[in-house]
Amino acid sequence: MNLLTPHHDGSALYVQGSGTLGGRCTLRIRVPQQWGTATRIWVRSVQDGEPRYDAARHIDNVDGWVWWEASMLAMNPVARYRFVIEVAGVGEEGASYWHLNNEGLFDRDTSDYNDFRVTTAKDAPAWTRDAVMYQVFPDRFAKSAKAASRPVPGWAVACTWETPVDGVWPDAARQFYGGDLDGVTEKLDELAELGVDIVYLTPFFPGRSNHRYDASTFHAVDPLLGGDQALIDLVQAAHARGMKVMGDLTSNHTGDAHEWFIRGQADPNSVEAGFFYFNEDHSEYESWWGVKSLPKLNWASEALREAFVTGEDSVVAHWLKPPFNLDGWRIDVGNMTGRLGAVELNHEVAALIQARTLEINPEALLLGEETSDAGADVDGFGWQGAMTYSNFTRPMWQWLADPAARVDFFGTPLPGPNKVSADVVLATHKDLSSAFSWPVRNATMNALNTHDTARVGSLMIPGGPIVAAAMSMLLPGIPVIFAGDEFGLLGDRGESSRTPMPWGDPDRIVTDLRPAYAALTRLRHGSPAMAQGGMRWLMADGDVLAFVRESPQESLLVIAVRASVDGLDLGSWGLGDTSGLLDDQVFATGDVSVGDGVSLSGPGAYVWRLPGLSVPGSLAPSMERVLVLD
Repeated sequence: MNLLTPHHDGSALYVQGSGTLGGRCTLRIRVPQQWGTATRIWVRSVQDGEPRYDAARHIDNVDGWVWWEASMLAMNPVARYRFVIEVAGVGEEGASYWHLNNEGLFDRDTSDYNDFRVTTAKDAPAWTRDAVMYQVFPDRFAKSAKAASRPVPGWAVACTWETPVDGVWPDAARQFYGGDLDGVTEKLDELAELGVDIVYLTPFFPGRSNHRYDASTFHAVDPLLGGDQALIDLVQAAHARGMKVMGDLTSNHTGDAHEWFIRGQADPNSVEAGFFYFNEDHSEYESWWGVKSLPKLNWASEALREAFVTGEDSVVAHWLKPPFNLDGWRIDVGNMTGRLGAVELNHEVAALIQARTLEINPEALLLGEETSDAGADVDGFGWQGAMTYSNFTRPMWQWLADPAARVDFFGTPLPGPNKVSADVVLATHKDLSSAFSWPVRNATMNALNTHDTARVGSLMIPGGPIVAAAMSMLLPGIPVIFAGDEFGLLGDRGESSRTPMPWGDPDRIVTDLRPAYAALTRLRHGSPAMAQGGMRWLMADGDVLAFVRESPQESLLVIAVRASVDGLDLGSWGLGDTSGLLDDQVFATGDVSVGDGVSLSGPGAYVWRLPGLSVPGSLAPSMERVLVLD
């Protein structure tokens, strides 16, 4: 399936503006000359719920592309728009009309839900645009010498670093390996060599499990992890290396040993009793998925909002301020926060947390866990981006799946990911990311796997994990390395994927992918097309996914293949002159040959550096988003 069609995305190449709500912004679209003769183009926007049409004007023809420009009134906090393209008929046939929205090109009317968006939401900070995230599960990452003197807690099953992980409850949550935050600090140089920019820690609060999502307080670092000073030291050491550190906060629930819950359960008249959902006689309470150790928070309580968010020493604020200085939060179960039956406070709570976070640190990042379709919830007004699996992780698993793999497929009844072709991957990806504005899309996590999922090494074909890693690094979004991905670690479900790191034990390294990851992060960090450029799909057909990241400074051509392919005709992709392509290859995991087209061995990932995108002279943008509506 060749995708040389009219193109627009939300990057600075295509969106410029005056910067005020109620002002006008400039939108651009380019149409390939070989696609058809576009006689007229309009921007169809929705203003106060009513469609409006603004005619575009033809501004120039450059390198086989016809550029058009229109002005749109940004009437509302979320300005939705699409392009309507009139194509001249042939012979006696009348003109045809096409709709280009954020999902793709259609020859029919489509839902407004999938339209492009510019919003008044605060964009994620600039440092995220080419950042690489590394997820640490503290109990299994690294164990400092200090950890040896700490007693094993009563809830735990003591393990040595070599003890096999038990992925079955209850011991899955009780196995205790003793990793700590000082151990993380000691390994920061290894992460720096890998190219890591963000260290994301799963919860560091005390609890009665190794995952610590059952916090007993939100105002202390677990002494088993080294206490408050260990976090202070870790953040200082990370900042000294130019890294950010993000925490993991459960806004949906606490643990049943939490100080708030203990007081609330003991005294129905206490302020804390209103923090939770107790029944009328105070004998039962709501919890996450009926798990009684995780009582659910009631965000209708103003006192909870003050204690958790708005207060001077609230949970959200405490860790963003000195001496801790966290750089942001990943919000656990963000999709369920503030929701219970008819209660719908999710967006209100998310906006409250964002406002407080950015009040303390305007350069902080706020991400929300959204396990399914994140489009409706993650609009930038609350969570600035999503930790979600629907638009990238799941379709990538399905494309690169080993048919014999038997792993937990995100809690579905299926025995594993069903294998699909590249066109299905792209359709899924577009469908489930189309509701994101461009800034939200760039701040959403591209995770291969996490502590809650199977490992890609256990479910993908040989060579598949590094192909998927290249896609995560080079598509819009924040790529995520879960600790151990670089060593090819295995696991058939979330609990069994939380394997202790094989530091100093080469026999436990399954596949050493560190050189490939380091090459990908160097590529990501060194390319203006990654940090500021646009994104255009070129091909999605069977075993091939191809796209280009474009900027005036340079462009990157990315081709991922899950099997060897022959005779790719790059000349049909609207890339300009590719005659010197093979001289500019910057990343590859297979072999390339040129005959009747380009042939690539697979599975493999290939990246070439191309000249910058040629644009009409009057359009040369600063490559910074100047549309900031407020």
